[in-house]
Amino acid sequence: MALWSPRLTNGLLNLALAVGGLSVLVLLYAFATRTLFTGPSPERPASDTSDLVGQIIQVEVRNGAGTAHLAERATKYLRDHGFDVVDVGNHSSFDQEHSVVIDRIGNPKAARNVAEALGIPPNRVQKNIKPQYYLDASVIIGRDYRQLRPFQERR
Repeated sequence: MALWSPRLTNGLLNLALAVGGLSVLVLLYAFATRTLFTGPSPERPASDTSDLVGQIIQVEVRNGAGTAHLAERATKYLRDHGFDVVDVGNHSSFDQEHSVVIDRIGNPKAARNVAEALGIPPNRVQKNIKPQYYLDASVIIGRDYRQLRPFQERR
């Protein structure tokens, strides 16, 4: 008696073809989305108010929710996407309900790029000019952090 019947062999081959075809479709989708839909630029938009060095948007990230390692995970995500995170730490309190991005130099486009990268809605981009901070934007991670892109991806 044969170890593999022709019916079983055909079924396994069909399954392998289906898995291979699905894999090709996933790869094509990933290629198309990376090629056609570019994400926010980590490069600083032209601005007369910026005395900062370089063209990469400089950001600080603060944990305003009190959950361990939020600022570090957001920092890794932003750095992986080309942003320059210059400072990481805890916010002055842990009662921040919603995550926000704060424009620090009067360049709202740079702050919106940071918000877009993290998945923070544009209506949560605030303006609080602090030129002594020497950075483009501050990010405060709130209790809604699970909705943000760095916390939706698998580690």
